[in-house]
Amino acid sequence: MPLRIAAMTETFAEQIMQWNYEPPYDFYNSGPDEGFRKELLECSYYAILDEEGQLFGFCCTGSSAQIPFAIPLGAYDEDLLDFGLGMKPESTGQGRGKEFLSFVLSSIAEIHNRQSFRLTVAKFNERAIRLYTQLGFSEVTSFDYGGTTFITMIKMPVSGL
Repeated sequence: MPLRIAAMTETFAEQIMQWNYEPPYDFYNSGPDEGFRKELLECSYYAILDEEGQLFGFCCTGSSAQIPFAIPLGAYDEDLLDFGLGMKPESTGQGRGKEFLSFVLSSIAEIHNRQSFRLTVAKFNERAIRLYTQLGFSEVTSFDYGGTTFITMIKMPVSGL
């Protein structure tokens, strides 16, 4: 499944805000949130499109991928490229995560000229954590915010090869 990265548009932002995940992943549902729409359009968000040009997912980088509460806790002190991602609900749980995450990593590495990454994930999202671990991410720290435990995970470049 060839994927491509594209600029976030109003149409893609509206589609993302209509996504509805099943429990327990409904934690990620945004609904018609004007603040989130504005963030999708004005911050470092990218649309990920499938081979037919349809929205498959999205990713974000920088402060958009951080939880502000954790900044003073030191969760983001190390100089790494923070990123976040989301996949269209109908495509989750079908074994497409590895290709999706690999594509996002290669795309943002090229855009930002970086090879060291950090992500923040809700600890209950064991399916995502398993995928991140398979692709070389390691847990660094955890913190609680709004009744949810989050963990940060990092992936450093392989050296000496």
